[in-house]
Formats: sequence, C-alpha cells, structure tokens
Amino acid sequence: MIVREAVRVLVANWDGSYTVPSRRLYPHQWSWDSAFVAIGSARWSPRRARSELLSLFGSQWRDGRVPHIAFNPEVPDGAYYPGPGFWDVRAPSGSATSGIVQPPVHALAAWRVHLAEPDSRFLRRIYPRLVAQQHFLRTARGSEHGLVHIVHPWESGMDNSPAWDAPLASVQPGPAGVTRRDVAHVSADERPTDLDYERYTALARAYRDTGYRRAGAFCVEDPLFNAAYGVAEVSLAKIAKACGLDPEPHHRAAAAITAAMVEHLYDDGLFHARDVRTGILLRSHSAAGLVPLLLPDLPRDLANALIGSALDRFEIREGTLPSYAPGAPEFDPARYWRGPSWINLTWLVWQGLRHRRPDLADLLADGMIAAVSQSGFREYFDPFTLRGHGCGDFSWSAALILDVIAEHGLNGVPATGGQIRQEAGSLGEQGEIGDHVLA
Repeated sequence: MIVREAVRVLVANWDGSYTVPSRRLYPHQWSWDSAFVAIGSARWSPRRARSELLSLFGSQWRDGRVPHIAFNPEVPDGAYYPGPGFWDVRAPSGSATSGIVQPPVHALAAWRVHLAEPDSRFLRRIYPRLVAQQHFLRTARGSEHGLVHIVHPWESGMDNSPAWDAPLASVQPGPAGVTRRDVAHVSADERPTDLDYERYTALARAYRDTGYRRAGAFCVEDPLFNAAYGVAEVSLAKIAKACGLDPEPHHRAAAAITAAMVEHLYDDGLFHARDVRTGILLRSHSAAGLVPLLLPDLPRDLANALIGSALDRFEIREGTLPSYAPGAPEFDPARYWRGPSWINLTWLVWQGLRHRRPDLADLLADGMIAAVSQSGFREYFDPFTLRGHGCGDFSWSAALILDVIAEHGLNGVPATGGQIRQEAGSLGEQGEIGDHVLA
C-alpha cells in the first residue's frame, strides 16, 4: 500500500517532464527536489527519472549554474513569491529561472538513475552538463583552499536553519510587507518569520542587482553543500568511466574537497559552516554537519566522531534524524529546518551510514518508513511524535521512500526495484514523457 501511495503522489505531481514538489505551495521545478525525485522515480519509472534530470538541466545557464527554480510559464507570476518577475532572468533555453543554486546532488542522482536501468546515451547527454555545473561552482564560488561558498540561505537547501542566524543578523531587511504565499497553505508557526523573509528578499535582490555575480552580506561555506560538491566528483568519476572517459581528475577533485573540508570545516565531532568574510567557523548544532559521512575518503576517526554525534546529540537511536540537535536552545520540532525531521536529509545521512554502521542505517530506514506510515508523505515531521508538518503529498518524501524500501525492504521483508515496479501497477509509466527536454 505504501508503495502505491508513494507512486500516486508522484503521478499527481508530474507536470509532463518533471515533478513539482507540491501542487499547493511549490508549483514550479526545484533543483535539488528534482534530483531526489529522480532517485526515487528510478525505482518504478527510470524513463521518468531521466526526464526529471534532463528537464532541469534544460534550464542550465551558459556559465554552468543550475538555477534553484525553473519556472512554469503556465503558472501565474503571483502564485509563488519571489516569482519570475522578481528574478528577471532567463536561461539560454528561454526558461524563466531564479539566479541562485542549490546543493549539487544531481551527479549522484544521475548515477543512481543509470544503475536502476543502465542507459549510456543518458549518461553521455548529462555528463557534460554535470561537469559544467561543477565548473561553475569551482570558478564562481570557489575559495583558495578548495571549498565553495553559498550566497543565500536558500542555496543551502536548509534555508531557515539556526546555523544561519548569526550571518543573517547582519543583513539589513528589505521593505516590510513582503508578499508571502506560503502562510496561506501552511501554518505561520511552521514557517520562517516575516523578518526572515525580508532578509531573504534583501539578499536575493542585492545578488540580482550585481547581475548574479557577487555575494552580498551572506557568504558562507556550508558543510552539506560542500559534501554534495565532493560526492558529485565521486559520482562523476563513475559516470566518466562508464562513458569511456578518464575518471582520475574527478577522483583527485573529490579527495581534495574532502581534505579541505576536514581542515577548514570540522571541529568537535561535527562539520560546521564558515563565514567567508570573517573566516569564523559558525559553530551550530545543524544536522548538515553529519552529511559529510557520504564522502568515501572521510578519515575513519572523523567518521566515527560524526557517528558519535549522531547518537549523542541527534538521538538517532530513536530512528529519526532531527534537522537540529534537540538539546540546543534554538531547537523547534515543528518550524521549518529548525528541528523537524526531513526525509531527504535523513536519506543523505542514511546513505553515509549504510556501509559504516548498517545497524544505525537500518534504524533510520525504519524511522523514515514509520513517519510516512503514520502521517503520510508530508514535507517534514516532528522527530519525536512523527506528526507531519508543512505540505502534504510532498514529492521527495514519496520518492525517497521508494528508494528506501527498494534497498531496505518493508517490515523486515527485502524489496527490489522490480517488485516496486510491479506493485506500482497501473500507476506506472505514462506515454506522454518525451525525449525533447535537453535537445
């Protein structure tokens, strides 16, 4: 039943060549959402998963950046704020987009889609796009020690995290009265405050006014973003090899990124963000600091320290991963990224634990399944009660549960991608998926 419900959500949110995160609140295509959706969709419709990624990269800019939103021209400009009129920019394809980016989890997604149903043509099409994405980050956002920075909390994916409270405090808020659509669909108690949004808007406007070239008051090296940047090189090495190309440059890049993260972002059992402008480590209790467990070359002693923090600070023995440590004063179990458990963040840490601590990985897999079994495919969950918050029928929650079930099984019974495709039944492949999205 859970498999068919997950596929039902993905079918309902499908827009012809990609999946919206939520019909009610997020009516366009989001960058890292589509990567996670592709990972899960590959378990029941690899063709749809390929379309998801190719559609997103159809909105890639000439400089290689993959914008965090590709806007649907059929959706009214006022349906989501800030919309295309605010960003005022188009990709070479003609698509209206935002001007900022999100964590580069797309190479990882592309490789997993390929593994679900090997397709060398797909890899050859997307590989140069993925390389261009990394080139943009390295050249436009790179530091002298090999890490990359973000210029807006939205780029972290974990926009409202308490990790950003200190650098945001120095941002002069924009004009009051920002037009917010989110609180019409979700309780204001679960969303960022009006002051947060005024600062977000001010940062986005300042970056836009530089032609999307220069960071403003917010310029930080984020551990989740940099871990994704490193894992992208690991995945690109595999893709390059499958395409008959040299994987070694990607292996070297991945090793260098890991070493730079260890030297500059690690302290006391957790990875932290660093304020580029001041050089100060922004010590926090964000679960983003556990995501470097994904890096295969992470030194064993550091990996063990992260696992200790996951157990002690984040209490993952309970089967859930709070996005912020429950013992911290900023923790809020219901407010956006300030404590709730998210399926995508948990999935990333689950992946990092599967070969290091399979017992703990199994706990997180069971916890993710328990959350959606109790509360449905919600955007995020109370890490203690599993009560659902945010949007319902949220795409990456549905998609990643399919991947978890395929790898981990359901109620102790192993599952496979083929079994998931069978159970999806009549909700499966649709004939309208085209191959034109990255022509």
